[in-house]
Amino acid sequence: MIWLYRLLYLPVFLLSLPHYGSRMLKRGGYGRDLRHRFGRVPRLAPPAPGKKRVWIQAVSVGELVAVTPLLQQLAKRPDTEVVLTTTSSTGYTYAQDNLSPLVLALAAFPWDFWLFSAAAWKRFQPTQAVLMEGELWPEHLHQAKRRGVPVALLNGRVSDRSLRRHKKFAWWLQGLTFRRLAAVAAGSAGDAERFRLLGVPATQVVTAGNLKFEVSVEPVLTPEQIAGLRKELGFADNPDALVLLGSSTWPGEESALISALTLARGRGLDARLLLVPRHAERRSEVMDHVRRAGLPCHQRSVSRQAPPGTVIHLADTTGELRHLTQAADVVFIGKSLEPHTGGQTPIEAAALGRALILGPRLDNFREAVKSLLEQEGAVQLTGAEELGALCYTLLSQPNRRSLLGRSAQAWHTSNTGALERNLAVLDGI
Repeated sequence: MIWLYRLLYLPVFLLSLPHYGSRMLKRGGYGRDLRHRFGRVPRLAPPAPGKKRVWIQAVSVGELVAVTPLLQQLAKRPDTEVVLTTTSSTGYTYAQDNLSPLVLALAAFPWDFWLFSAAAWKRFQPTQAVLMEGELWPEHLHQAKRRGVPVALLNGRVSDRSLRRHKKFAWWLQGLTFRRLAAVAAGSAGDAERFRLLGVPATQVVTAGNLKFEVSVEPVLTPEQIAGLRKELGFADNPDALVLLGSSTWPGEESALISALTLARGRGLDARLLLVPRHAERRSEVMDHVRRAGLPCHQRSVSRQAPPGTVIHLADTTGELRHLTQAADVVFIGKSLEPHTGGQTPIEAAALGRALILGPRLDNFREAVKSLLEQEGAVQLTGAEELGALCYTLLSQPNRRSLLGRSAQAWHTSNTGALERNLAVLDGI
């Protein structure tokens, strides 16, 4: 089966390279340490006797943030060293800036082609390997099998869309991926069942909980610091201004939020809008929408200090979302309005006690969202047409905002404990 994968992978990769390359060039930073993509990662000496070397692969910033508590725990163990790789350019920059002290080596993940993957495995020489969430690379898993290295999937999840896609090719994918996993720490009971349906032996699947609940939201800002942040954003000219945050937004959602802002302001609220797009390289496209609104606006990448009276602030930077969320009264979670599906995580905003608005399509967090709504920690739209009215309602009702925020925070607290269970799965392979 691996030979069929290799035969299919190379032409598909070569054909998609121009499109893939243009996206990466637009995003920026992808050329840094490009040799890693070809397997030319740092060459390491074999682990010392009695030491484990764990190769952890986390695709992007979100997965790196989720795995950080695990890295912190492993760094305390004298018998364990960690090699960390990531796929995206933003993830690589984030890891270099924030995670380097926790690991033995850091690199970009090689393309999943035979020669590149084999070269990286030869240079790293791990004794264990970890993949995060739903990331299953057939060649990577094959190289692990060849060397007798067990692989654990931590924080594992399978979306409805992925389940349908995997089922179509189950006869092939089971032998290439699912049955090559030594253990799966599933993020929820539903995810655990879907992994069993896809061929992972039931005895190797554990419901461990979502590591993203373990993420620290420190530093939590004081009221004085929040006031300073709002001043920096240009919102402090009126102490009673109300801030709506578009958190990790995708195309179409910015214009929907601008319409919601216009409606709220038209009804007499001094509402402000803070936009944090999921991909900062979309800044020109988003600024076009912002300028068409005809309201005082500012672009954070141009200057951190916005002029007083700013109504729309585009935060087209990376790695600041947790900090900026604390300036908001109401938070809309992105990638949740059609045609988008999947959703961005609501967990950090919930941990910070913000009033949350969710679109109808947070498929990647289905069970988490279900429990969040059951605990009345968020409000969910059935469609984009409801966004304006709901934003106005929450912005104009401080007591309801406060109740939603407290419920969201309590929900987050009740879901902690995944770190210990994921660690136990890793220790068991």
